[in-house]
Amino acid sequence: MTRYAVGDVQGCYEELRALLAQLKFSPDSDRVWFVGDLVNRGPRSLEVLRFVRALGDNAVVVLGNHDLHLLAVAFGSRRKRKSDTLDEVLAAADRDALLEWLITRPLAHFDEHGDLMVHAGLVPQWTVGMAVELAREVESALRTDPRALFENMYGDEPTRWSDTLSGMDRLRFAINVLTRLRVCTSDGQIDLKMKGKPPRGHPTLRPWFEFENRQSAAARIVFGHWSALGLVVRADVVGLDSGCVWGGALTALDLDTDRPPVAVSCTGYQPPDSE
Repeated sequence: MTRYAVGDVQGCYEELRALLAQLKFSPDSDRVWFVGDLVNRGPRSLEVLRFVRALGDNAVVVLGNHDLHLLAVAFGSRRKRKSDTLDEVLAAADRDALLEWLITRPLAHFDEHGDLMVHAGLVPQWTVGMAVELAREVESALRTDPRALFENMYGDEPTRWSDTLSGMDRLRFAINVLTRLRVCTSDGQIDLKMKGKPPRGHPTLRPWFEFENRQSAAARIVFGHWSALGLVVRADVVGLDSGCVWGGALTALDLDTDRPPVAVSCTGYQPPDSE
């Protein structure tokens, strides 16, 4: 069994099928990891959800911020944004089955090979075990009282990690780190406003994976979310959001060999400055 990891699909169904064909992916014997954001901004989110769900256990999916946004809209806790392309999903005859499947996806996946997959990142203070534990807390809230979670999920506070965080503050911080993080400080303060390319020369803010004291450094972390960062393939981190929906490429990496990344070009469904 080969494990492939695929970057943010965001409704780019044709590109996803072309990428898997190029990989010669076998749905019976291979496994494909999706780093989150299966939906939104691209034109065919409904087909993406149907296809990935049909892969069963051969697809491992973690939730991204766009996936959570779709669920919040579906539960009536959030209005659609002008840039959303979710109408077909919300109007589909099988929407309930698709959304029930999506809401049971994890926010973090750690396997026996020592690889951790999240959508965005981890603050330096988190070990892999802490990240998985916090993800499970969010997943439990999604299963037990999703409406309450969605009603309180949005917002950038708190901005700094503390072991004393509790209740919705703890859950919101965990969601923000796992699905929205790009940069932070060495002591765990996050900045969710900063987008674009990694900051150069900033006195405190750096990409979350660039801190030498990062407690999760023993694992290889597979992530997406940061299209302006581009492809990153290192021994300790694999960043796979190569900007498919923005006119970049959809990229996959064989996690088990030294095979170079495989990519297919994507139509620019959204202007780059709309990210």
